[in-house]
Amino acid sequence: MPENILSPVRGTVVPLGDVPDPVFAQEIVGGGLALQPSRRAGSVTAGAPVSGTIVQIQPHAFVIQSTEGTGVLVHLGIDTVRLNGEGFEVLVTKGSTVQAGDPVVRFDQAVIAAHGYSDICLVIVLQSPPGSVPAPTDTRTIDAAEVLFSWPS
Repeated sequence: MPENILSPVRGTVVPLGDVPDPVFAQEIVGGGLALQPSRRAGSVTAGAPVSGTIVQIQPHAFVIQSTEGTGVLVHLGIDTVRLNGEGFEVLVTKGSTVQAGDPVVRFDQAVIAAHGYSDICLVIVLQSPPGSVPAPTDTRTIDAAEVLFSWPS
């Protein structure tokens, strides 16, 4: 039975091929989709796309091992690792159990933009083959915790 992967933020769905980073655009890390977060004042909270255990957590990225065994990476922005945590607040710890939709990281779009980085959010099924998550056929805006895609597709 397919596992639903939820959107961590409200935003416009973007195919990975349109992401301004070749590692993600070429699906070297795995297949998935991206979201351009909706602009808003203040911070944006990124939620867990699946229920499971936080196996890696950094201010700009986290990995959840789902209860179904799927590794899902959420990467917040392009090159945002260079911010060394500035503009990000981690809300959970490694080893934490989360439910789909639970808050994981809060980030400030203005801080990311002030440094010239993109705040596009990537949702990747780790080690999945390129093309395993179909690109969207239309531009759509979805809410946080809404189904982004199902895995396997």
